[in-house]
Amino acid sequence: MQFVIIGAGRVGLRTARVLRDEGHEITLVERDEQRIKRAQHQDFPVIEGDGSREPVLEEAGVMDADAVGALTSDLNVNFTACMIGNHYGCRTVMRIDEAYREGIYRKYADQVDEIIYPERLGAIGAKNALLGGTIRAIADIAPSLQVVELTITEAAPVNGYTLSELQLPANATVLAFGKNNSPLEIPTEDSSLEDGDRLVVLADFDVLSEVRQLLVGETPMQAAANAGSGSSSVSTDRDTNSDTGGVN
Repeated sequence: MQFVIIGAGRVGLRTARVLRDEGHEITLVERDEQRIKRAQHQDFPVIEGDGSREPVLEEAGVMDADAVGALTSDLNVNFTACMIGNHYGCRTVMRIDEAYREGIYRKYADQVDEIIYPERLGAIGAKNALLGGTIRAIADIAPSLQVVELTITEAAPVNGYTLSELQLPANATVLAFGKNNSPLEIPTEDSSLEDGDRLVVLADFDVLSEVRQLLVGETPMQAAANAGSGSSSVSTDRDTNSDTGGVN
């Protein structure tokens, strides 16, 4: 997949690294000279300019991108970049600082695909937001263990089961469960699994493909190919420094 990320500060650059490690193509947009050099030193293509300007995003390849991640600390730049990305049919992910009032959050949330708080989520949250879909890597907690959130699909073999009937591989266990559009909570045995419900699972990498087949309905070939792409490094960064890619 192809991504345009506006802002090469800590959030943007770490998100770009996580995505590139999974085989995706990344183009960064940044105005700060030092950040441009840092990103280029890590072999990222960087377009110098204001990420809220359409010609700059066009130069970065927004016409062919799958998603735009507006990850600067400037809300106006981020929102404008997302509107441009939406115009070109991209998935749009906008960074917003936790300090903003809930009313402002709701105003923008209706107009972009996903809003993230990098102070809470770090690069892994931004990456998941950009990818979208039914599988979200939450954390690698050991060299062979990963926590993932999976969304039950209509094609899942376990659709219609209760949690007591669910039989995961030996090296996988359910940590949390959430009905469609409801918060995650501690699972109960009589909870039913239906299209759109979410399960948070701790699993060994060796059984991730089997878990994906059961809960998402991927074919064995798809699950084997995709199991590795759910991997991402634990990110505990707290982006307290200002990221101003795209603005002075």
